[in-house]
Amino acid sequence: MYVGRDMSELDHTPKNEWKDAELLYFHRAFQQIMPFLNEEGHAEYLEVVKEIQARGGLRRQEADYTHGTTIQYD
Repeated sequence: MYVGRDMSELDHTPKNEWKDAELLYFHRAFQQIMPFLNEEGHAEYLEVVKEIQARGGLRRQEADYTHGTTIQYD
């Protein structure tokens, strides 16, 4: 289960201030509902994708004994 800020709060926050876990969670959520998004929803999804690309993708650079290389949003 996602524990974090919801879309109504994040809508008023610039994408560059979103946490990696928030970007990952909403990217996945938008992918699942893509066929049902209107133009505004599609534009929001594209902003999320552009921010992920601007950050160089969402992968941890290295693993340690408590974290793997993938970001867990759940």
